[in-house]
Amino acid sequence: MLSQFAAAFRTPDLRNKILFTLGLIAIYRVGAIIPTPGVDYTAIQTCLTLVEGNSLYGLINLFSGGALLQLSVFALGIMPYITASIIIQLLTVVIPRLEALRKEGQSGQAKMTQYTRYLTIGLSVLQATAFISLARSPGQLFQGCNENLIPNQSIPLIITMVLVMTAGAAMLMWFGELITDRGVGNGMSLLIFVSIISGMPGQFYSIYVTRGAFMLTLTLAVGVVIIGAVVYVEQAQRRIPVQYAKKMVGSKLMGGASTYIPLKVNMAGVIPVIFASSLLYIPQLLATVSGNTGSGWGLWIQRNLANGTEPLYILFYVAMIVFFAYFYVSITFNPVEVSDNMKKYGGFIPGIRAGKPTEQYLAYVLSRLTFPGSIYLAVVAVIPLYAFGALGVGQSFIFGGTSLLIMVGVGLDTVKQIEAQLQQRSYEGFLR
Repeated sequence: MLSQFAAAFRTPDLRNKILFTLGLIAIYRVGAIIPTPGVDYTAIQTCLTLVEGNSLYGLINLFSGGALLQLSVFALGIMPYITASIIIQLLTVVIPRLEALRKEGQSGQAKMTQYTRYLTIGLSVLQATAFISLARSPGQLFQGCNENLIPNQSIPLIITMVLVMTAGAAMLMWFGELITDRGVGNGMSLLIFVSIISGMPGQFYSIYVTRGAFMLTLTLAVGVVIIGAVVYVEQAQRRIPVQYAKKMVGSKLMGGASTYIPLKVNMAGVIPVIFASSLLYIPQLLATVSGNTGSGWGLWIQRNLANGTEPLYILFYVAMIVFFAYFYVSITFNPVEVSDNMKKYGGFIPGIRAGKPTEQYLAYVLSRLTFPGSIYLAVVAVIPLYAFGALGVGQSFIFGGTSLLIMVGVGLDTVKQIEAQLQQRSYEGFLR
């Protein structure tokens, strides 16, 4: 792998793409620590120290790389864009107009991208307003910390803070699109990747200070084993052979090519884990914000849904991951559409008749693949909770399964793109 990166830097245009990507990532990390105008930075740091190790705040900070709870310029991160993308994707199933746009090709996709941008701005305004409203009241954003986070609460300043956070989210959306178009890898995924790994040095140092070098080494070993297993399954796929019939074009017989449809074991990616984890944190968030953590329903939530290792939490967690895996695969891969496209271009699966039988066969294979894929996601999401918890470092790896899935998926995708571009530039052709 090191030789591939060395070869990439020796290629001028690919080197420029990598440096361009790293430059935007550096700007993102700088913006993640610049506080929004009107925020008392000292008070924020005091509160962060008090809630350090809390799983709820660890989840909130996961996708922003620590920027959200610092109320920085890039506090919202790219989550508004991701949320907007998922909403548009879900609406495509129920709104015929969006379904028609998706089938129009590049022009339709450009229109849907524009809708996603507009929705991102709207969600950014709502989220910025909500977080600033919590930050205005001492003890609301950080439970148990009564520091005055926003000393000056004049209306013009509050509006300025909302506009700055919204502009930061829009800027990150632009960064992601620039990286995708002019850099290396998928821009949005890389920004999430950077947000996650930015907190790892601090986590490793914390383990070293509190538990010693041996426990740090053991933690790294467990992490490497889990990452190796994740890489193995992420690369696995079922290849369905497709044969295209020969056609007469003028006086020549054309076609007859053979190819395949690659169906990954984990077609849903990390989305089911994110959905399940986020929904399971909503009760804890409501209990924390309402201040009912010590009595009534809030106490029940703290006992059964707070730490992530309770039997009831694990049961809900696994069930929701399996459900969202099937749900997300069903809206991202349409056997009817794939079957129609194959029939239109003269393709067929050997031994399977075109049309309805092909559609049923694809749906059958997809269902058989989704079940082990969903179980794999559930295992990867649950194992780190117990593995790192048994080592006594569970609080240092908040949301560990999701973090590992995202890091491995984005890392593999980026390396594949670099390899593809290297092969494209080193291809000599048939004449040499």
